[in-house]
Amino acid sequence: MMRWPAEWEPHEAVWIGFPGNPNEWPQQLAEAQHEVAAFANAIRDDGNGEQVRLVCRDSGDAKRASELVHHDIEIMLQPFGDIWLRDTGPIITVGADRQAQDFGFNGWGRKFEMAGDQDIGQRLATAAGLSVCQHDWILEGGAIDGDGAGQLITTEQCLLNPNRNHNMDKNEARQKLRQALNIEHVCWLGDGLKADHTDGHVDNLARFVAAGKIVIPQASDVDDPNADIFDDAANRAAIAGLNVVRIPSVGKYEIDDDIAPASYMNFYVGNAVVAVPQYGASSDAAAVEFLAELFPDRKVIGLSSKALLHGGGSFHCISQQIPQI
Repeated sequence: MMRWPAEWEPHEAVWIGFPGNPNEWPQQLAEAQHEVAAFANAIRDDGNGEQVRLVCRDSGDAKRASELVHHDIEIMLQPFGDIWLRDTGPIITVGADRQAQDFGFNGWGRKFEMAGDQDIGQRLATAAGLSVCQHDWILEGGAIDGDGAGQLITTEQCLLNPNRNHNMDKNEARQKLRQALNIEHVCWLGDGLKADHTDGHVDNLARFVAAGKIVIPQASDVDDPNADIFDDAANRAAIAGLNVVRIPSVGKYEIDDDIAPASYMNFYVGNAVVAVPQYGASSDAAAVEFLAELFPDRKVIGLSSKALLHGGGSFHCISQQIPQI
């Protein structure tokens, strides 16, 4: 039977987007490239079976990437608008064979529409030799998280936003998720983080770490702008019957005096390594320690994501895994 595997299940490979467009990265481009390269190098196959495929938009970016990453990382040329492959890439399901589920994409509610992002999912899937199932509705991979056992978390703010699928209600969303990903239970959280231009992606708010078990931040300080959002999400998840674990949040984080959606929840779970964003915040080390307890079979490491945050995301946002069959 077809299903969507959990992220901690074995991967064959992972696509990672490499930044290069100066129009999208007017600041911190070189720093973001170094952060992505460090992430790719940390995840690369070192006997763990997970091949890294670093996706570059042109030959110039590919040359720069080759200077920064390990020689056994595959560098791919595929035109795209920006690096957020979690949202623009396909979601891979498994069954008798693997299949790429390719959804519509409209630039996060028509806020950031860029050439190449609408069909990068199909192109990546075709290049990987995967069959493609096209869906006629908008869905970004960062808007959902699953436990591989038929449970999914999302936010009402994003999945029910009329700038994605006009007039779609919870019942229709459940039906579409069941059809596309074989999801049986949907836990609806409320809003996502403040200043998140994705309209509240769940991968900045809450993540599954085991079947039926999710992790949600706990406000670190009294001025944490997301304190009520975190508590509301934890309450909703508990009512839905999920096992909720709380870890320290990044706290109030600003870029040029504006609130930024810095989150440890944007970690990536690889075959051997869990990469956790770090922001130079007081709770950085504690977040790594907490997640290490939740993933005792993997090496949990903290990697700088301060430059990536200038683009609005982190390691989970720029990656999309290809599960083993």
